[in-house]
Amino acid sequence: MSFALYPAIDLKDGQCVRLLRGEMDQATQYNPDPADQARQFKDMGFEYLHVVDLNGAFEGASANTDAVKAILAATDVPVQLGGGIRTRAQIDAWLETGLSRVILGTAALRDPDLVKAAARDLPGQIVVGIDAKDGMVAVEGWAETSDMSAIDLAMAFEGCGVAALIVTDISRDGMKTGVNVAFTGALADAVSIPVIASGGVASVQDIHDLRAHKGAREIAGTILGRALYDGDLNADDALNAAR
Repeated sequence: MSFALYPAIDLKDGQCVRLLRGEMDQATQYNPDPADQARQFKDMGFEYLHVVDLNGAFEGASANTDAVKAILAATDVPVQLGGGIRTRAQIDAWLETGLSRVILGTAALRDPDLVKAAARDLPGQIVVGIDAKDGMVAVEGWAETSDMSAIDLAMAFEGCGVAALIVTDISRDGMKTGVNVAFTGALADAVSIPVIASGGVASVQDIHDLRAHKGAREIAGTILGRALYDGDLNADDALNAAR
């Protein structure tokens, strides 16, 4: 199975930033021009982009539309977007702009029927984002922790056509402390939906560790964030490890 890499472009106030553990006041600006960042990632050889509307995630409505559209105009690689997408109208409108997939996080917990219906109607285009603190699902831009476990939420979407699950260990996000392979692997083993790791990738070793997971199913890929921006992770090394 191929292992996919998704360099992340996190948008706050129209700029490309990275957060620490999802804290909006812990934002590091990396590029004021997200479209330029998208071109850079394509030129490095990456075949996918992962975009997050951070303002949208906290406000519950898309807030960086112009920046997302600029990214789509700047590159022809498939782009998936999450953050503040909580209604069918928003899903349809975003897909019409040219996104390849939309990521539903808060909606997956609050309105699972919406997610299941969209996944059935839009095969291959709906991704569920499961963000967890100590194994429990967090929503509303990670501001609230629910009483549902990440594995239970993942299993709720089995068989409805969800294209992938993006699983984030919030405690590691942006920290470069290493990805949580055990947590991600447990989720991958629990469902037949492809699972993509997120949070904490520090070096090329994390990609090797994720690929080395030997359970019921392989891990399908990972999101790359701060380590890539800071230069701790070289794009060529990452792509070679993924192959």
